[in-house]
Amino acid sequence: MRVDLRRVRLSFCFIRISHLPRSLLVAPCRIGKEESEVMDLVFIFQGVGRNRALMSTDLPGAISRRSGKVRDIYDYGDGLLVVATDRISAFDSIMPNGIPDKGRVLNTLSAWWFEQTSYITENHMISVNPKDFPAVLRLYDDVLDGRAMWVRRAEVVQVECVVRGYLAGSGWKAYQQTGEVCGHKLPAGLHLADKLPEPIFTLATKAASGHDENISFDKMAEVIARQMGVSAQFAMTKICEPIRDKSLQLFNFASARAAEKGFLLCDTKFEFGWSKKTDQFVLADEIFTPDSSRWWDAAKYEPGKQQESFDKQYVRNYLESIGWNKEPPAPELPPNVVAETSRIYREALRRLTA
Repeated sequence: MRVDLRRVRLSFCFIRISHLPRSLLVAPCRIGKEESEVMDLVFIFQGVGRNRALMSTDLPGAISRRSGKVRDIYDYGDGLLVVATDRISAFDSIMPNGIPDKGRVLNTLSAWWFEQTSYITENHMISVNPKDFPAVLRLYDDVLDGRAMWVRRAEVVQVECVVRGYLAGSGWKAYQQTGEVCGHKLPAGLHLADKLPEPIFTLATKAASGHDENISFDKMAEVIARQMGVSAQFAMTKICEPIRDKSLQLFNFASARAAEKGFLLCDTKFEFGWSKKTDQFVLADEIFTPDSSRWWDAAKYEPGKQQESFDKQYVRNYLESIGWNKEPPAPELPPNVVAETSRIYREALRRLTA
């Protein structure tokens, strides 16, 4: 299956709904020539024109629907449809306004990386072609094209896996306090954005709400054993150790590939799921996107200071600058931050997949 990076079109006609805020638009769209062919699917947008951001979806025919921080996930029995909205989160809170085109960037870039890394580990992607989605969605191809992914079912491991190649973010803060990052003792005298002697594998529990908590490798085995109903020894040897090894292998592959594009991969997050059908883990959610990774411009890299990044660090930096306490409710992002973040995401997609 090839990923067509040009398939990112999105077309709607709009009607305003009086009970919604003025910034929100509901977009049922007429399909075909007959006036009776009216889409019963509802999309909620924020903003207008090029500045509109998709904030919510409501697809028909699913057994169930749930929403994460960014994605709406629909269960159709024989698979899941994952729709990437333009919502953006930071410090474990969803911002009240979205980033135009962000969902299309995340979906397209994840599909590209899934394809590139499939020889390293299996992933949950089946297709990003709307014609491969459930037949009940056929009328909505133009809407889902570029934003949705049809994936195989897997029980998501309740642990986030982070590989760090440089000292930044929460890792830098922890190092300043303890000389360690998530239990990894590091050399003395390192500076902000320094390259680590070798990439390190770190872990955090996946919190349904609130902030994630860093955990040890042994604790990871306990969490997974309890979740999966298996022994800690089985979890360690069959799940935890392979996930660690694959995470480091994925990081090294992407770092080398990105270097060819003028990028440095500072750190990245992986999520894995356990497939009961195959009795093995698969890479899930997203991979090497500006949401899950810190991408730095190699040409402008200079240790000891904040780097020019192509990810949502730009949003984090803004939120830090206004003194937000990182607790809900999250503040609204100003127009200039929204516009620049959208540009950063689109540029990351262009350069990485060029």
